[in-house]
Amino acid sequence: MQGSLVAGRYRLGDSIGSGGMGRVWRAHDEVLHRSVAIKELTAALYVSDSEQATLLARTRAEARAAARINHSAVVTVHDVLEHDGRPWIVMELVEGRSLADAVKDEERVDPREAARIGLWVLRALRAAHTAGVLHRDVKPGNVLLGRDGRVLLTDFGIAQIDGDTAITRTGEVVGSVDYLAPERVRGHDPGPASDLWALGATLYTAVEGTSPFRRTSPLTTMQAVVEEEAGEPRHAGPLAPVIGALLRKDPATRPDAARTEQMLAEAAEGRRPQAAQEYIPTRAVDAHVPLPYETRPEAAPRYPQGGATAVVPQPYGPAATPRRRVRGRVIALVVVVAAIVGGGTAVLLQQGEERGGGTTAGPSPTVTSEPAPTETGKSESPGSLPEGWVRRTDPWGFSVVLPGDDWERVVFDEETRQVDYTPDGGNHFLRIAADDSPDFDDPYAHLSDLDQQIGRRLVDYQQQGLERGVYRDRESARLEYSWTALAKDTEFPGPRRAVDQMYISRGGTEYALYMSGPAEDWATTGEQFETLLKGWREP
Repeated sequence: MQGSLVAGRYRLGDSIGSGGMGRVWRAHDEVLHRSVAIKELTAALYVSDSEQATLLARTRAEARAAARINHSAVVTVHDVLEHDGRPWIVMELVEGRSLADAVKDEERVDPREAARIGLWVLRALRAAHTAGVLHRDVKPGNVLLGRDGRVLLTDFGIAQIDGDTAITRTGEVVGSVDYLAPERVRGHDPGPASDLWALGATLYTAVEGTSPFRRTSPLTTMQAVVEEEAGEPRHAGPLAPVIGALLRKDPATRPDAARTEQMLAEAAEGRRPQAAQEYIPTRAVDAHVPLPYETRPEAAPRYPQGGATAVVPQPYGPAATPRRRVRGRVIALVVVVAAIVGGGTAVLLQQGEERGGGTTAGPSPTVTSEPAPTETGKSESPGSLPEGWVRRTDPWGFSVVLPGDDWERVVFDEETRQVDYTPDGGNHFLRIAADDSPDFDDPYAHLSDLDQQIGRRLVDYQQQGLERGVYRDRESARLEYSWTALAKDTEFPGPRRAVDQMYISRGGTEYALYMSGPAEDWATTGEQFETLLKGWREP
């Protein structure tokens, strides 16, 4: 085939790509003396004569529709012709590679670059939708990355033709099923929202290096598209909430193109898109470790006189922050009234029923005065603790040592097993979080991600240290940082410090031991934390 002259005009060069519907050739236009790309629709070889005529007619109609799209991010269609009894499409030649090749070569794409790519694909889709054209096969293989930095979308309405099951060979699936929107798998007519779903799946593949729904067969893949949620992206950074919004199962709940463009533009600048929050399903927050939060002071019930209120906050922070996957029933309603690292509170409502409140939440911890067992099974004598310190056995099974018996227990989030101990209503506090299904298998990677996320949110944030270590013969990591808490966010404004020690136990549970307090007496708080680490006992 190479060297052949198509339609007396286009001299075929080398093959530069192929797929289920056809093969793409580099060619030379001997009339205009320019290089072009020509797609040979090889699917026409496997249909009857009458079906070939239909295929040619549909191809011409689709090509005319694509030609109406006037946008620099759309590969230009020059001509549609018939040669050897089948359609050929003459297109603009883009020197570069596809997004699929980029992912294959580099494993994944940087989130900000992926957002930039997504912006141009979206602009192409907006132009197409305005012209009445649905792409119907947005995927990494149809996104071209030019050597000059351009991003172009190709194969409008050609790689997948709805309703023509006869144009495939036996056992071949038209299009890429792992990029089909759920409504398409269910047999519903596609719309602009279906193309946006495919864009979301494409961006997921770009940053994670793997398709979000691909399984072992087309049938199990389609089942996953309809029934399963995509795994939480671990490398998406500020792009994560945009991907989550685009992959909503119900097309009516996905953002439209204008809103998506706004969010992608923010992600491309490295900022977490604020508009993405409204597309995140309401649920109990399950962050592994404390995050910065923003609240409205007038709505914030503070620690009342004589005790603390149990809290479940909604984070004002990057949605990309790794969080525990929610299993089982999703809480129907979460009303957030306030939360701030360093002393805010919030209230959880579950189907109209308040959980928490009073001076403590949940069963009271046990104050241990008898010798307590150590990790090695030996007894811990009372004299081994500093003067005034006590050991508390928590209702959730672990035990801690605390600087005094005035430290009160506050359930921060029962769903995600986070509990606080505080002597002063939250100005100083210890938080313990346990996750038996962690999203990271490396504590250092987890804290590194957290450092990046909160560094963009906290005022005057300064990392004071991030390092690997060994704790209880397990790999661990420690993050220390400082920031300035604002009066509008907390009863305890001013410079603050925090330290977070994280490790994964032999049983696979990730534990985070976190302590926060004012910067002015951090020397004392830091020393207390070291004693707390020595006295920590797993369940």
